[in-house]
Amino acid sequence: MGIIMWLIVGGVVGWLASLIMRTDGQQGIFLNVVVGVVGAAIGGLILGRGEINNSPLTVTTFLVSLAGAVILLAVVNLVRRGSVR
Repeated sequence: MGIIMWLIVGGVVGWLASLIMRTDGQQGIFLNVVVGVVGAAIGGLILGRGEINNSPLTVTTFLVSLAGAVILLAVVNLVRRGSVR
């Protein structure tokens, strides 16, 4: 059940992050899930003191995941275009 929750929440987080960073038209559902899951891992490592899967799904953990996904998209935009949108 845990992996299914990671995929669902990752998809929602990736979609919201792509809306915030205005890259939604460039990404499909698969990339939204990838961005969300990788962003959650990044956010958990940075803001969660290294523990990425020990917390239940709360508003705080959702926002940490969203912050990590936005950071990931900003870095990708910076590398790809040379500027953050």
